[in-house]
Amino acid sequence: MRALALYGTIGSLLVTALATAPAGGATGAAAAPPAPVPHRIEFGRCAAVEHLPSTVECGRLTVPLDYARPDGKKIHLTVSRIRATARGERQGALVFNPGGPGASSMEFPLYGALPKWRKVARAYDFVGYAPRGVGRSAPLSCQNPKEFAKAPTDSRMHPDAAFKRQKRAEARAYARGCVRRAGADLPYYNSVNNARDLDMLRAALGEKKLTFMGASYGTYFGAVYATLFPGHVRRMIFDSVVNPAPHKIWYRNNLDQDIAFERRWGDWLGWVARHNARYHLGTTKKAVQQAYNKAAGKLRRTPLNGKIGPGQLQSAFLKTGYNDAFWPMRAEALAGYLHGNPKPLIAQALPRDTGAAADENSNAVYTAVECNDAPWPHDWRTWNRDNTEIARIAPFETWDNAWMNLPCAYWPDRPASAAAELDDAVRRADHPAAGRDLADVAGHVARTQVDEALHGRRGPLDVHTEPGALPPVLLLAAERDAATPYRGALELQRRLPGSSLVTENGAGTHGVAFNDNACVNKYAEAYLLHGKIPAHKVYCAPRAEPLPGQQATRAQHALPGK
Repeated sequence: MRALALYGTIGSLLVTALATAPAGGATGAAAAPPAPVPHRIEFGRCAAVEHLPSTVECGRLTVPLDYARPDGKKIHLTVSRIRATARGERQGALVFNPGGPGASSMEFPLYGALPKWRKVARAYDFVGYAPRGVGRSAPLSCQNPKEFAKAPTDSRMHPDAAFKRQKRAEARAYARGCVRRAGADLPYYNSVNNARDLDMLRAALGEKKLTFMGASYGTYFGAVYATLFPGHVRRMIFDSVVNPAPHKIWYRNNLDQDIAFERRWGDWLGWVARHNARYHLGTTKKAVQQAYNKAAGKLRRTPLNGKIGPGQLQSAFLKTGYNDAFWPMRAEALAGYLHGNPKPLIAQALPRDTGAAADENSNAVYTAVECNDAPWPHDWRTWNRDNTEIARIAPFETWDNAWMNLPCAYWPDRPASAAAELDDAVRRADHPAAGRDLADVAGHVARTQVDEALHGRRGPLDVHTEPGALPPVLLLAAERDAATPYRGALELQRRLPGSSLVTENGAGTHGVAFNDNACVNKYAEAYLLHGKIPAHKVYCAPRAEPLPGQQATRAQHALPGK
């Protein structure tokens, strides 16, 4: 009401508001952002905090916090690079995003030394970066990291009413923490701004057109980029594809994910049962599930090492749904714990004190982007109904996924965020340069109110391109992917005419490019090096199942996605 009253006193701003683009925090189909800054990134030695070797060089990209006000507040994104190893073969820069939201690719330049990436590294500068909010890129926080990392925690596949009340209170407090810590900046952490930042990065690298590879969430804001800037695209690989349909972003996508994770969890249960001679956890999926439930109950009564409860168990075993390289490790840990050797489970599930700040930061960015991108149900009855129904058939991940996303039920809407920004500007009003800032913020509030009144709450961008507007792009997907169900790849292909989809049949590892399937790698390499696109749809046989005792490599531990 206070914002509306202020708007009534401004008067002349109404005409301006009606004639300008929607507020920068909006994630609908906003007007085109300003042209990228012409200056190049100055690369040099990386800061020690990045923990990168001297072969990697780092720089800083300056972007507007709010693209509707390009002359307003600026934020700085960290960028990393290793030059193409064969100068005569160089084709430009390859920018990579591993997903999240909330993940950084600052280590991506190091991938070029891995055997499967070496040919691509001859032709491209490998460029990584921390998106807005992540790491040292205008870092976002919603909670004290010590509080975020507090352990042990509980996890319940079928929670009772008391447990649900507790989790609702925690979600409400978390959302308030995001508002309190980020203040007026909070609405500007969203996928449209991530796409605009990517175009600024393209220009600052001196690239006329972008070559980009995104995994998991990186496929979504990469698709947003393709929608906003189709003429700026050279080549794009979308690996493990998010369903971009506006009605799926993000509430419905998470419900779909719950079902897909249950199927993939069943794949792991079946694998363990087939190897009962080694693990002695049962010869059927049901028996192995009962063994897991027994471990969760035992940890609920007596947390292991005082810090590993059912929550830590579930978090560790969720990785079996992301990458089957984790299957042998987790089976060894579960069998060891139930048969008297807890050391493997301690090694795999004990929270890392040193990683608390990074984990809290990543979760804060994930929450802000997903909550800002789209409307979420605000009525608890909707959440309770939908998740109770899904948990009947897919109990493994459903409720933990709901608790992760529930802060979005208490998220401030755009007018409330604009009013908070105005409050900040009023508090700064005694500063010598505050007059212009206050007028700028007042105009922003007015535009937000008018836009909301005319159009209602904006939904996600309608991702799509017209035939011929976008160069052919390559989509990669595993048929049994849990984190990004396969239907999402089919939906994005429909929305990007001319794209090609490579499917890894019968497999479920999340993130398939340059991994353990030579067929998929062949298509990805041919596309990046020669622009060669396969047929509309092509299929690869699945990679071999892991063997008992097989150890995951460091590269396999680096999971894309949330």
